Amino acid sequence: MRVLVIGSGGREHALCWAISSSPLCDTLFCAPGNPGIADEAACVPVAPNDIDGIVKLCKQEKIDFVVVGPEGPLVAGAVDTLEANGIAAFGPSAAAAALEGSKAFAKDLCAKYNIPTAAYRRFTDPAAAKDYIRKHKAPIVVKADGLAAGKGVTVATTTRQALAAVDAAMVAKKFGDAGAEIVVEDFLEGEEVSFFALVDGKRALGLASAQDHKRIGDGDTGPNTGGMGAYSPAPVLTAELEVQVMEKIVLPTVHAMRDEGRPYKGVLYVGLILTKDGPQVIEYNCRFGDPECQVLLTRLKSDLLPALIAAHDGELEDFDLRWRDEVALCVVLAAKGYPGTPVKGSEIRGLDVAAGADTSVRIFHAGTKRVGDKLLADGGRVLNVVARGRSVREAQKRAYAVVDKIDWPQGFCRRDIGWRAIGRRRASAPVSEKAPQ
Repeated sequence: MRVLVIGSGGREHALCWAISSSPLCDTLFCAPGNPGIADEAACVPVAPNDIDGIVKLCKQEKIDFVVVGPEGPLVAGAVDTLEANGIAAFGPSAAAAALEGSKAFAKDLCAKYNIPTAAYRRFTDPAAAKDYIRKHKAPIVVKADGLAAGKGVTVATTTRQALAAVDAAMVAKKFGDAGAEIVVEDFLEGEEVSFFALVDGKRALGLASAQDHKRIGDGDTGPNTGGMGAYSPAPVLTAELEVQVMEKIVLPTVHAMRDEGRPYKGVLYVGLILTKDGPQVIEYNCRFGDPECQVLLTRLKSDLLPALIAAHDGELEDFDLRWRDEVALCVVLAAKGYPGTPVKGSEIRGLDVAAGADTSVRIFHAGTKRVGDKLLADGGRVLNVVARGRSVREAQKRAYAVVDKIDWPQGFCRRDIGWRAIGRRRASAPVSEKAPQ
């Protein structure tokens, strides 16, 4: 098969790495890719949101199967357009991708089909939203309705914070059209975790759990980011709880989407909070998470490509996947300034030495570019260091040992990825050879 992966981040590097090893894959392309992906696939300079350009590329290269990585093209209807042109594509239609593209739609779906989630209200008028917040008081959660690159959610601990979040979204238009409508919902007490499933329109195949670290600072402090690290599986989501998640959330969601005339195919990411009353939905994503994808695929023993094809073809019945009996942990290396305006163009040295230091560790590129023989930072989240181990602690130790061999003083990372599972934190440090061990 001739396969195309759409995207340029760490998630897409992990997807290309997994797909390239499949016996079914004869030739692999990535649009637009990055310098790390170039080791796995032929990178083609077509932007993920250039859907017409992607269709043209598929026809030129006789692509048999497309895997859409980012949420933007999915919400914009990339799969619909590809399929209409006779090109098989993995991912939900635009109508189904509304699960992520509209927080309001997702909340309404949960309410209609009794899928457990926090109580909420929708607002298009900032004054009405503020009146509601003043009456209900903090803690409270304010969410931009549309896509906001993982930064449209404010978990407000004070009423002032919540009111400021309304102004940012609806008055200052920080998130553009994505903040024209907001969702204000009750704050739920509990630990957050993510669960992933492949869906073929009728059935769901549970994959694995992961725990992301959204806040910029150690101990989950500071503003939200796209994700500073993750590990899988998450010990907090026990086998018993996974059964509950499948029976009370994943399968009801799949059936609800079918009944709504929006059959869901692709990977379903369910962001959960484990409350005293059981798991509840925080959000849905319509794609593999980033950096959760990197840890999931590092643990996967089975061939990924046949599973993606089975989901596309509606043939997940009796399908099964095998997983490594190990933990995978990812540390995200980001450029200074992130999650605001990252400083681009700084040189990253020592990557080859770091990559060869431990064969159980992989480095995925997320935001890099090559200029001559130099590797430069070209984004907010720049590199992903992923390690396997028999425990979260062992995987963490291996990951940071490799991080500390990367010479990049203009970058930084959290030093406590996995802390909830192992109860240990380390102080923040620059990413350089002189970083503390």
